[in-house]
Amino acid sequence: MTLHADALATLREWSAPGAAQEELRGRLVRHLESTPDGMWRSSYPDHLTAGTIVLAADGDRVLLNLHRKAGRWFAFGGHAEPGDATLASVALREAREESGIADLDFHAEPLQLDVHVVPFCDPRGGVSHLDVRYAALAGPGAQEVVSEESLAVRWWPVDGLPPLEPSMIELISRARDLLC
Repeated sequence: MTLHADALATLREWSAPGAAQEELRGRLVRHLESTPDGMWRSSYPDHLTAGTIVLAADGDRVLLNLHRKAGRWFAFGGHAEPGDATLASVALREAREESGIADLDFHAEPLQLDVHVVPFCDPRGGVSHLDVRYAALAGPGAQEVVSEESLAVRWWPVDGLPPLEPSMIELISRARDLLC
């Protein structure tokens, strides 16, 4: 199965937790059905991305990265690469690369979908990242490392988060409900 086929099957089978998420699920499915390169950066002005929110094992802290280009705190995530076999593997690889934590207890089903325009992704203009978000737990004593894509990587208490988009707050809440 190709990465494209896996992503399409994953999204077709996913049970959205509400009407807004179901609407986004339909948009992502239609995108993949109509766009053969819809998983790749070459797909303009929309392409799929995948990411992971990382929680401490006790669920009281969340690991975020200060994105180098955006200058904002986010979960870990990014674009598919040629070696990626599944949509979930994109999300897990990105989490490992950007957090520096290899041993993550990864939940392999999507938790949330999001669409956001990224102005610096393509020289042709803004790109809509059709983002499929997952969750993982870091074990006790997990040591984060700043990657080249981040200015900083930091654990935040869930009751003391930096300014985040509402969808990130919702993702953290869903992840805590599911994993903790």
